Amino acid sequence: MKKILGMGNALTDILLPAADDRLLAQLNLPKGSMQLVDIGKSKEITTLLSGVQPVMAAGGSASNTINGVTRLGGKAGFIGKIGKDAIGDFFKTDMIRNGAITHLQYSDIPSGNCTVLVTPDGERTMCTYLGAACELEPTDLVSEMFQGYDIFHIEGYLVQNHELIRTAVKLAKESGLLVSVDLASYNVVEANLDFLKEIIAEYVDVVFANEDEAKAFTGKQPVQALEHIANHCDIAVVKIGKDGSYVKSGKEEVTVDVRVSDCIDTTGAGDLYAAGFLYGLACGYSLEVCGKIGALVAGNVVEVIGAKMTDKVWDKIRSEVNEIVASAN
Repeated sequence: MKKILGMGNALTDILLPAADDRLLAQLNLPKGSMQLVDIGKSKEITTLLSGVQPVMAAGGSASNTINGVTRLGGKAGFIGKIGKDAIGDFFKTDMIRNGAITHLQYSDIPSGNCTVLVTPDGERTMCTYLGAACELEPTDLVSEMFQGYDIFHIEGYLVQNHELIRTAVKLAKESGLLVSVDLASYNVVEANLDFLKEIIAEYVDVVFANEDEAKAFTGKQPVQALEHIANHCDIAVVKIGKDGSYVKSGKEEVTVDVRVSDCIDTTGAGDLYAAGFLYGLACGYSLEVCGKIGALVAGNVVEVIGAKMTDKVWDKIRSEVNEIVASAN
């Protein structure tokens, strides 16, 4: 089995129940939004909810993908940056507990975190303090980090740091790795379009995009966007929500249906789709099987709050993956 290395924002998700909407109003947080906050606002939230027991988990897009790969039974590692604090220690410990190899750098500023306030109606309001996570720099990367891996996966939220991405993909290619990119957010694509086009054409082998991201990158609707992206990389994946996903490599093209789910929270669905797909790729499975595994994992994560699933759910997923593989042979 091939090994997968991910690089992304090392964020710890901190889920906190909010009794009602009054706390959101007090903090001036639009309900259901995702806000970037500074250290002052992050501390204000923590102080106001100091008596509430949080649920914590290692988060961030690429981290979610890498944890998904390892929970499926794959071998994977993660590059990121944390602070020298309790939240950073938790992130590292949680990644290791999930089976990932950590290649973490340290910063003197606090670790990044995403505080998720969950109101009784299930609505999630997210406050992200990037902190040390966004301090990852080109000089933090060395060729030794890439040794022993076969696939390098980057989250799109990092592409705003052009030199970091350019250094990373060059080191990955020099070490013989396939490069995978999840476009992550249409507004990030729009703001970095020329750079993304350059990097994808020159270095990237696998591109993941949802419908909005694909349109931002190509200006086209999903089917035409898939064709366009596939002309610039080896494997293109365009996810179209409840209508499934399209996968194309060369002349081969497949359509993958979604897993029918009782959706309550789409957080992490794209990250976990990538986990399933890359796990299948690492195992040498067909594009159709890779897509089906991606859809299976994504379809399970939308049935829980947050991007983490229980051991029992993962046991069920692994069993269903075996069924998918068996039926394809």
